[in-house]
Amino acid sequence: MQPLRPLRVQVFQHVPFEGLGSMEPWFRERGHSLSHVRLFAGESAQGPGPQPDWIVVMGGPMGVHDEAAYPWLREEKRALEAAVKRGAAVLGICLGAQLLAHALGAQVSPNREKEIGWYPVDLSPEAAKTWLGRVFPPRFTPFHWHGDTFGIPRGAVALGRSEACSHQGFLYGDNALALQFHPEVTAESLSGLMEHCGSELATAGTSKGRHVQDADTLRAGLANAKELNAMMAQACERLENRAACT
Repeated sequence: MQPLRPLRVQVFQHVPFEGLGSMEPWFRERGHSLSHVRLFAGESAQGPGPQPDWIVVMGGPMGVHDEAAYPWLREEKRALEAAVKRGAAVLGICLGAQLLAHALGAQVSPNREKEIGWYPVDLSPEAAKTWLGRVFPPRFTPFHWHGDTFGIPRGAVALGRSEACSHQGFLYGDNALALQFHPEVTAESLSGLMEHCGSELATAGTSKGRHVQDADTLRAGLANAKELNAMMAQACERLENRAACT
């Protein structure tokens, strides 16, 4: 099914190596207009022109509270809060999910341990009763790369949990979705993360934590990517329908 109308989609990008992954061809095939706000290059989250119908917030190695080093985080969080309030669609992935949680009043803090690799997530009973239950199965194995976690904003539905992390996402209203994991992962996006953040990985004979895998295990897990990308596309279709109504 084709979208009701072409949408203005704005992508908040925190580092050059974390882009849209499998979502990029999906957006282009659907005929939507994509604009990237490269926050790392000094571009403004409150740029000129018409307001976007949909904001996609990507990941990055910085933290939500690192405003002294990255002052643009303040403006970005204000932009997210305003977008949710006016009913635009918002999708946050990894750091993007944490920023969305913080913008909606939830706490963001270090997780009890890092979670890097392919680890199962169990969908919550509450999420299964929403459209999330038609996108994500009761148990699935996504790709993770994070050290922080977030609380669930008041009024949101928690997506589910993994062994290492109690909060793997949430749905706020029908227009804001936060995903701690990376269903958009591709071979290219994984290579970028490994190139720039590979020091966090386990290596032969050493451990970086109970839930940190090594590079070979990460590459082998790409066998899951096709299924995950399909879940990502289904979630995007749901948000697309909401964005078309703004």
